Amino acid sequence: MRASRAADRTAAAAAVLCLALAAAGCTDGSPAGPAASDVTAADRARTRDGGTVRWAVDDIPETLNVYRPGAGADSELIARALLPGLFRMDDRGRTAPDPDYLAGAESTPPGRSPQRITYRLNPAAVWSDGSPLSAADFTAQWKALSGADPAFHSDRPAGYDAIASVSPGSGPGEVEVVLKHPYADWRALFSPLYPAARTATAETFDEPLDGDFRTSAGPFVLDAYDREGGSARLVRNPRWWGEKAKADAVEFVAVPAAERLDALARGELDIAAVTASVDRAVPGGTADAAPPDAAAMVEASVHALRRAETTPGLTLHRAPAAAFTQLTLNAARGPLADQGVRQAVARATDRRRTAEAALVPLGLGAVPLGNHLLLAGQDGYRDNSAALGTIGAATLLDRSGWKAADGKRTKDGKPLALTLVIPEGSTTARRTADTLTTDLAAVGIALTSTPVPADTFVTDRLDKGDFDLALFSWPATGYPAEARALYAKPQPGPDGQPLPGRNYGRTGTAEIDRLLDRASAELDPAVRTGLLQQADARLWQLADVVPLYRRPELVAVRDGVAGAGAYGFTTPRYQDVGFRTA
Repeated sequence: MRASRAADRTAAAAAVLCLALAAAGCTDGSPAGPAASDVTAADRARTRDGGTVRWAVDDIPETLNVYRPGAGADSELIARALLPGLFRMDDRGRTAPDPDYLAGAESTPPGRSPQRITYRLNPAAVWSDGSPLSAADFTAQWKALSGADPAFHSDRPAGYDAIASVSPGSGPGEVEVVLKHPYADWRALFSPLYPAARTATAETFDEPLDGDFRTSAGPFVLDAYDREGGSARLVRNPRWWGEKAKADAVEFVAVPAAERLDALARGELDIAAVTASVDRAVPGGTADAAPPDAAAMVEASVHALRRAETTPGLTLHRAPAAAFTQLTLNAARGPLADQGVRQAVARATDRRRTAEAALVPLGLGAVPLGNHLLLAGQDGYRDNSAALGTIGAATLLDRSGWKAADGKRTKDGKPLALTLVIPEGSTTARRTADTLTTDLAAVGIALTSTPVPADTFVTDRLDKGDFDLALFSWPATGYPAEARALYAKPQPGPDGQPLPGRNYGRTGTAEIDRLLDRASAELDPAVRTGLLQQADARLWQLADVVPLYRRPELVAVRDGVAGAGAYGFTTPRYQDVGFRTA
């Protein structure tokens, strides 16, 4: 998901941030990783027509324009049922044209300049007002998101600034896009695609795009939108040309995580993500009291998980999410300004024990993450953590002047003591922090964890650099272009001070930037994979981010509901979601 559509609010304090990943094709002999999704089979022949599927969301979003700064994960979830997505993604992060919208799409081969992309639209594809999808829609969206006109206020996704022109192609229903320079992740462009009337001017682009959003081109159209009442109702699109939606309607219902298990037990929901319901379960009687201790949090989380597993009429689906938890090291202050100390922290961190502590209690396999740019389970994934070398953490600390005595490390009379900020109320974060504390204590580093409220985690800590170590998660996509924003070397701002942007580690190298730039412009998948692996090896050596594990995704689905569950990278196929026959 793009920056304005961050999926992982519970772990990164509602950070609207984006991780970029590669969808290259070479596995390099590495294990494929855990099961990539857990979705109830969508057998259309055994799914009846009719009914309303009730789907829990955190909030009814203020906008369904996923490119606006106010958009989030719920904007994306709802908009995808209403709008064209030119490519679909499978559970390994691999893309393929969606035949409902594309008869085909081709890019010029590697080495040929300029890069030209030809989209051949499905001739049956029309907006709900009857007008066909056309080059005009592509042109308006390109201009709105290119960054050329600052009047368009957007969290602009990567790639649109690389476009030189958009025009009708040589054949009927063709759209030709010419790029200024090669762009490997061209499949990420124009998904979702909005009608030109919504993106042609800054005024229409900046409109709320909520209850008045009536021109769509998905299996559903918007029927009712009530932010105050907490519901958005989608009904079948009468002009839909593809396979008919099985459900008459999908109703997205705003239900806070703390109330979802109760709502499910009362039969009020059919699909509900319960990761936060389990992770942030509040021990009885402590909601208005002092923060509970770790043992009470774990007990409450275990009880919530057992409830999600055993509530009659529900099935709990588990899979690794399209997001990963990592440890960010602030290289701009204190002992962590020394690369040797950062490498020592990375070497001392037992990523397998950390993954076990976080994931095994939730019923998921513990697979430590060994790559900054690709997730375990994705094509092309390889564990590059060996790039850290074989020198032990203790030796690295010795070389940096931190001497050991009585189980502690000191330098110039000062102890090696670090602070770790974690999301307040997260049991998974507490388990992870406890494991990290033990790991670092073994080499003489004292670690103190500080829970921080979600609504200030980014603004007061990450943005300001007020931390030594920070534990949080980044959402992920199958495209690598936006990875550069997370790892790019900070550049001086107007006052001469470095601007970190999304690189909260606050360091970087020109070599890493060049490798990521080359990967972004490389159209040969094998060559691009090699560049990404090189960049990842350098990131391990830089040691300002330590990948830990893919975040868990827990989704409760009512028995008899087809096509729903823990999707991982998979693009939901909304027209298949419905109620199975007996």
